[in-house]
Amino acid sequence: MQFAKTSYYDIQYNQITGKGLLYMIGVFHKTIASVPCLVIADHAKENDTLPTITYFHGFTSAKEHNLPLAYLLAEEGYRVILPDSMLHGEREQEISSKKRQISFWDIVIQNVRELKDIREELDSEKLVLNDRFGIAGTSMGGITTAAALTQYPWIKTAGILMGSPKITTYAKTLVDSFKKMGDLPVADDEIEYLYVRLEQYDLSKQGDKLNERPVLFWHGEDDPVVPFDHSYTFYEDVKQHYTDQGNIRFIKEAHRDHKVSRYAILETVKWFKQHL
Repeated sequence: MQFAKTSYYDIQYNQITGKGLLYMIGVFHKTIASVPCLVIADHAKENDTLPTITYFHGFTSAKEHNLPLAYLLAEEGYRVILPDSMLHGEREQEISSKKRQISFWDIVIQNVRELKDIREELDSEKLVLNDRFGIAGTSMGGITTAAALTQYPWIKTAGILMGSPKITTYAKTLVDSFKKMGDLPVADDEIEYLYVRLEQYDLSKQGDKLNERPVLFWHGEDDPVVPFDHSYTFYEDVKQHYTDQGNIRFIKEAHRDHKVSRYAILETVKWFKQHL
C-alpha cells in the first residue's frame, strides 16, 4: 500500500460518545494496488487488523461522495475502503460524456478486477480481520457489487443499493435506448461481444454463487435510472434458496427516485453490524 504525497487528509470527524470519551475517525488518502482510495477507520487503529468493507461509488461520482456512510461504518469498528473507479475522481480523463457512457461496462468489469487486487494487498499487510471482508456500492457501485459476487466466494457480506443484478438485461436496455436516439457509435458485433462478456458477471444467471451469503438490497420504487424490478424480481427468486431468510433482505422505498436515502444508509450500517 503506497501513500500519496498527501498521505493523511486533515479531515477528522470527532464525536463525544455516551461515555464521554473522544472518538476520532481518520480519513487517509492511500494508493492500494495502484488504485487511489480513501481509507476511513478509527485513527488509533489505522494499521490494525480490522473487519473491512470496500464501497464503490456511482457513475460520474467519486470516492469522496461516500464519506458519510464510511464514517458511520468506521464508528462501528470497520475499516472502509473507498476506491475511485476508472475514469472517475482522481482517475478522470478529458473525454466526452458519451465516451464515458460507452465505457460504463468496462468500468464495472475493471472495478471487479481491482477489488481482487485491493483484497490481496490488504491481505499481504494483514489488515483484514479473520477474513471479514464485505463490499457494497451505489448505482454503478451496486452493479459492481452484484457482479463481484459471481467471482469471489471470499466476499462475506454485501449491500446492493439501487443496483441491478441483471446486468445483461440492463445492458440491452441501455443499448436499445441509445439506438432509439441514433447515438450509438459501436458496431453490432462489438455489442454482441459485450453481452457475452457480461454473462460471466451476471448474478441473475448464476444466483447459486451467492451460496446463502448475507446480501442486502435497497431500491427506490420510482428509480428512473436503474430499474427497480431488476433487483426486486431477482430477490424474490433467489430468497427461496436461502435456508436462513435473515441472510437476505430487500428494502424498498415508495416515492424514492435514484438517490439513496438516509434511512437506506442507516440500514446498510445495521446490516454490516449484524452480518460482518
